[in-house]
This record gives sequence, C-alpha cells and structure tokens, in this order.
Amino acid sequence: MKTASRASSGVRARCERTQWRIAALGGVMLVVVMSLTACMMGPDYRRPEAQIPEGFKEGVDWQRADANPQAAIDSTWWRMYGDDKLNDLVDQALRANQSIAAAEAAYRLALATVEANRAGLFPTVTAGLSGARSGGNVAALSASRGSGASTSTSAAGGAGNSVVALGAVSWELDLWGQIRRQIEEAKANAQASDAQLAGERISIAASVATDYFQLRQADYDIRALKEQLDAYGRILAIVQTAYAQGGASNDDVLVAQEDLETVIADLQTTEINREHDEHALAVLAGVPPESFSIPPDPDYHFMAPAVPTSLPSQLLERRYDVVSAERTAAAANASIGVAEAAFFPTLTLSAEGGFAHSSLAHLFTVPYRFWTLGPDLAQTIFDGGARTAAVHQARATYDEDVANYRNTVLTAFQSVEDSLSSMNHLRAQESAFARVLDSNARLFASEEAQFNAGAVSQQNVLNQRLTLIQAQQSLRDTQALLAQNHVLLVKNLGGGWQRDDAEAASPASGSAGRPVAQQSTSAAD
Repeated sequence: MKTASRASSGVRARCERTQWRIAALGGVMLVVVMSLTACMMGPDYRRPEAQIPEGFKEGVDWQRADANPQAAIDSTWWRMYGDDKLNDLVDQALRANQSIAAAEAAYRLALATVEANRAGLFPTVTAGLSGARSGGNVAALSASRGSGASTSTSAAGGAGNSVVALGAVSWELDLWGQIRRQIEEAKANAQASDAQLAGERISIAASVATDYFQLRQADYDIRALKEQLDAYGRILAIVQTAYAQGGASNDDVLVAQEDLETVIADLQTTEINREHDEHALAVLAGVPPESFSIPPDPDYHFMAPAVPTSLPSQLLERRYDVVSAERTAAAANASIGVAEAAFFPTLTLSAEGGFAHSSLAHLFTVPYRFWTLGPDLAQTIFDGGARTAAVHQARATYDEDVANYRNTVLTAFQSVEDSLSSMNHLRAQESAFARVLDSNARLFASEEAQFNAGAVSQQNVLNQRLTLIQAQQSLRDTQALLAQNHVLLVKNLGGGWQRDDAEAASPASGSAGRPVAQQSTSAAD
C-alpha cells in the first residue's frame, strides 16, 4: 500500500509539473501574440515645417569668392586665433566651469530617465523568504495573509512556526505603446539636453574668447591713453608757460586742463573694464579672481580669419538652440501618445509561486509547493474628464513647442545676418581707419620735419602726435571689435557643433554610455 501511495504521489507531481509548463507556455504565446499586434497611440513625429531662406542676405560681401558654404567650422575653433594663452584659458574653462558642470549633470539626469523608462518594457521579478512564530488562531492568520503557509501548533492556544519562500513575476504589457512613447519622449528630451550641454560649452568658449579680446583691447587702450596723457601734460605745461609770459589766455589754460582731465577719466574707465574682464575670465576658468591675473600685452595682434559660412538650411543641424527646440517639440509630440494611451485598458500578466512549511528543513519539497498564474485587466471607467484634459494639455504643449521652434529658427537666421552685417561694416571701417592712420603718420612726419627746421612750434607737433595716437587707437579698437564679432559669428553658426557628425561618430556598443543626442530614434528618423 505504501508503494502504491508513493507511485500515485509521483504521478500527481509529474502531472502538476506538466500543467505548470503548459500554463507557462500558454502565457508566453499570449505575450508574443499580443506584442506583435500591439500598436502605438498618438501621432508619429515629423519635424515641423519652417521658412528657410536660400541664402544669407548679408553674407555676399563678407564671404570670399572661394568660400565653401558646405564646410564645417572646426570644433576647436578658438585655436584659429593662434594664441596659446587663449587656448589654455578655453581649455581650462571647459574643464572647470560650473555652468558646464551643471549642464552635464542635467544631461546625465536625462540619460537616467531614458533608462528608467526603458525598464518599463520588461517584467518585474521579486523573491522573498519569510519566517514567523505565532500562536492562537493560526489558521485564520494564515488565511488573512493569503500565504498558504503550513504551521504547527499545539491543540489550544499553542505556538507554531511558518516558513514561506516566495517568487513572483509581474509584467504590464505595452499594448497601446504608452511605455514606448514615454521612452521616445525621454530620448527626445535627452537629445535636447545634449544640445543644451553643447550650447553651454560653445557659450563658455565664446565668452572666454570675447572677454580675452576685450582685455587685450584694454591693454592697448591703456597704453594709448597714457601716451595721450603725456602729450596733453606737455601741452598744458607749454600753455601755462605761454600764459605766464602773456602769450596765451586763461581760457587756453582751462581748455588744456580739461583735455588732460578727460584723458585721466578715460584711463580710469579703461582700467576698470580691464579689471572686470580679468575677473570674468577667472570665473569662467573656475578660479577665484584673487588668484588669477593676465600680464598686459599692448602689442597684441588681433585676428579674424575666414569662416566657412554654412547654408541657412544647415543651421537646423548646426545650431544647438535650434536642435534643442526641435527635440523639445519631438518630446511633446510623444507625450500626446502617452496621454491618449490612458484611455485604453492595461493588461498585466503575473505569476507567483513558492513553498510554505512549518520547518525550514522540509520547506523545498513538492507537497508544500504553491503557485498562481493569471492576467489582470484594468480599465478606468470614469475620471471626470482628467484623461481628456491631459490630451488637450499635451497637444497644446506640442503646439507651443512648435511655435517656439519656428521662432528659434528665425532668431538663428537673424543672429547670423547680424553677425555678417557687422563683419561687412567692420571690415570697411578697418580699411578706412587704416587709410586715416597712414595719412596721419605722414602728417606727423611732416610736422616733425618742420619743427626740426624751426617752422612750427612744439605744441603743433604734440597736437599732431595726439591725432596720430587717436588714429592708431581707432584702428586697433576696430580690429578688436572685428575679432569679437568674429567670435560671435562662429557661435551663431553653431560653434563647430553638428548633430549629424555627432551621430556618425557615436559608438555602436550600447546606448547607456553615449550621448542620447547621438542616437537615432524612430520618431526623429
């Protein structure tokens, strides 16, 4: 009889295992079938249309005849100025600037959001082991817990043990594409964050170069003003001597004093500007201003080399703010699908199994095994219009982001046109001041020759020297402005950042370790 009982138990166990396998296989087949037939709610994304001109209005005069509009600006564009000090400052700022650090942290946060949303496509598996010793009505306690644990107690009010090993799997199927739309939205937001990080880097590099050129302009202006201060001081001494001898009026003395004091005031303003530029460079480089200094270089040579001007249509891929605005619109488009999917039921497949016994030593045996398997279908019947409002909100956000994108595109064209216009006129201004300087140099040489011959006074020579110094200063200031506007033009053209190039250069090994803006998404493609 015992042998027959053992045989019967073995058959029953095999039958139970077979039933489990059939149920599991049926569940897998159900998941596969429903996944193949699953759809995605919401509109598929298409880049919003924007009015794109064929060329730049102000670019014709500035570009050279052999300019290549298809060429891209080098990503280390600041090195084209040939200044090692500037290169070191930009490199230091890109490493230590706190605005870049904050933007980089925001980008990593966006990457983490993508991974968190992607995890929703996979089942959740949990496991646990619990043990308890209890007394009284243990059967009622076990029933209330739903554990099916087997306990051992004494007849009346005794104490017993219960041990439960439990494993569970839960999987919410993405039937309507809600999770996939969330992933799409997160990817687009991460791409926008990547573009913002690139924009922060370009802005910091441009700020360093601009402040540096302003500082070098102040270096020359300080020297020029000190030279004027010397000339005006000598003129004042000459006028005072003439006044004492009756050869000049008191008005002449007052005018000479006013000219001298004006130069002194201008010198203080210029020195303030230089100190402020130096402080700004220190902060951009991530160091306190107290421990940062740049030696003066009044003979600094400003450069504004040729820049390949891209076509207007290429700004859509080379301007970080345009890319960020477009990716924001893509994220808003995906959020419409997330909101619309909330109207449909959710299907969750769950399975639970384990062992329950009063003793840990006999826990993992077939007779004390339990399991459950089944789907859970849930649908919101009434929510007072909350889902409808969410869809309206998502569509309104998308329309707002599209409008912002189109305005960003127009603003990008305006900034490039402004930079090209400034370059055109500054080039002409530089040429004019160069001719003025040449004329004044010859006039000063003539005045010196006449003074040596005794034909003119020393005051005439000093006045002509002042005119020559001012002509030199006007030319150098124009060259400094040309260099600063050159930096602005590079920044407005995208600063060497290009989304297409970044995507082509991105590694193929996994998505978690590379910038999301360098990954292609189905919505964007």
